[in-house]
Amino acid sequence: MRFLRISSRGWGRIVLLAGVGAFALTGTGNAYASVPAEQKDAGVAAIKRVAIVIDDFGNGMKGTDQMLGLPVRLTTAIMPFLPTTHQDAEAAHAKGHDVIVHLPMEPVRGKASWLGPKAILTSLPDDEIRRRVEAAIADVPYAVGMNNHMGSKATADERVMRIVLQVCKEKGLFFLDSRTSYKTVVPKVAKEVGVSLLQNDLFLDDVYTMHHVSKQLRLLKEELAKKDSCVAIGHVGPSGLVTSGTLRSVIPKWEGEVRFVGVSELLSAP
Repeated sequence: MRFLRISSRGWGRIVLLAGVGAFALTGTGNAYASVPAEQKDAGVAAIKRVAIVIDDFGNGMKGTDQMLGLPVRLTTAIMPFLPTTHQDAEAAHAKGHDVIVHLPMEPVRGKASWLGPKAILTSLPDDEIRRRVEAAIADVPYAVGMNNHMGSKATADERVMRIVLQVCKEKGLFFLDSRTSYKTVVPKVAKEVGVSLLQNDLFLDDVYTMHHVSKQLRLLKEELAKKDSCVAIGHVGPSGLVTSGTLRSVIPKWEGEVRFVGVSELLSAP
């Protein structure tokens, strides 16, 4: 697996997850429609599935409404214990989007203010880490999975990640490793614990310009030509309007080549 433009900046990330399928607006019936039968009969099983996971909801960040207004199914990564955590989870669920917990975790470098309340720190004892993970899951309604907010230090710590992933297993959540560190131990520990795992391939908006986001989307398209599934991360926040606007312009151009789905659907892909 090739990792592109990895960054650990705070407050604002999107994730594109891809698998196999056909482009359609699919979901729970309010904003989406099923793939037409004639498309299925035409052999679109080889067309890729893309799940867009938007990180850093929960704090009224720039681009929140624009992201939720995109005409495709999303996966919304929502930070716990913040002013709009519940509101954003309710809004995302009502639109048929997947919801996951965006768990704040300790980075190697970065400001403490980027982490948010009750972050997972490597200095915490086992029982406190467990309490914080359980509380975070309880604070994000409709969560079906979890990914790390920052976390380049915490995701490289086996003790910490074993506790985090064990709680995920107990609660029936999968884990998405945002890959903010090449030293991540998440794949190893997830296999030991028995937790379903997804991994990030590409960040979309580590540079906050339309030119960069467009370039990263082209790289994503190249990755999708090589394999059945990809993950790319971007953000609400400083880049929220740029990223949502660039995605909106790309979505119709990808019609007939990809189908946008939730992360939970990707997990069930063959």
